[in-house]
Amino acid sequence: MAKICIALATYNGEKYLTKMLDSLVDQTRKADLIIAVDDGSTDKTTEILRFYQERLPLQITALPQNRGHRAAFSKALEIAQTQLGKNDLVALADQDDIWLPAKLETLEKAIETPNKDGIIPTLVFGDAQIIDAKGAVIDKSWRNFARIYVDIPVKAHIAGTNNVTGCLSLFRASLLPLIVPIPQAVGVHDAWISLIAIKQGDIVPVNAAVAEYRLHENNSVGLGNKYSFDETCERQIAWTDFLAKNGQAISLDTDELDFARKLNHYWNRRTKAPILLGALPFLIKNRKVLFPDPQTRNRKILFSLLGAPAVHLLFGKDK
Repeated sequence: MAKICIALATYNGEKYLTKMLDSLVDQTRKADLIIAVDDGSTDKTTEILRFYQERLPLQITALPQNRGHRAAFSKALEIAQTQLGKNDLVALADQDDIWLPAKLETLEKAIETPNKDGIIPTLVFGDAQIIDAKGAVIDKSWRNFARIYVDIPVKAHIAGTNNVTGCLSLFRASLLPLIVPIPQAVGVHDAWISLIAIKQGDIVPVNAAVAEYRLHENNSVGLGNKYSFDETCERQIAWTDFLAKNGQAISLDTDELDFARKLNHYWNRRTKAPILLGALPFLIKNRKVLFPDPQTRNRKILFSLLGAPAVHLLFGKDK
């Protein structure tokens, strides 16, 4: 039977961590291994983790200083890689959510079930109920609330759309050699993992809610873009440049690599030119992968014709 390893990243999480760990204790399918990497907490997070070592198969690594969400997960997955076989399974965990009791059982069953074409999935992901900072339910479906589409093409992943929330997923340990170390150019580790998973096999959505996903002011990812326009440009330039140069290693085909290069050129131009009318044919041609939501597509195409000088003039530097 395949082992299930949970990779947990923590940072100053004492407010919510106990409830999260209790939900791991209550799983109907117990984890075989939990690797917790604490990212330089200054509160009681590591003390709480050590307390739960009597109830959970917890291995704790405490980083001496804060390195960021991506780096903490990368470290946890690097440790996992040394202890797992290719047939084992990996789940990601955030410190502030609450897993429903059947989460691991539900996702394990889904990842071991062939899809309609007889292919065993490389990654599966469920839905979630949304709770606020106090634990009150905001919405019964994270997918509906955040307008997440369960089926998007590879080019949408390249463009930065991510439909896989890491804490709701389960994936094969055979992907780990391609995942770690998570590159610096990766802004969101979930997006990197899901891109690799879809290029190595098949991603399958599970309709059931498997967790209570907490939205609060300190979410590392959460809802919406937390970055300014200039920061978004910088992140997209780094991401698309990385994929254009290294995408072959994760099996991007010629057309996908060409798309990454053209997207990188577009984002570079967007930092300099006030208006990008020349980009309109590219945006129209690729509108479905660049802007998956048809209800906001036309508005986003129009905004995408504005470069940094125009955005700053119209909306201010902080946009």
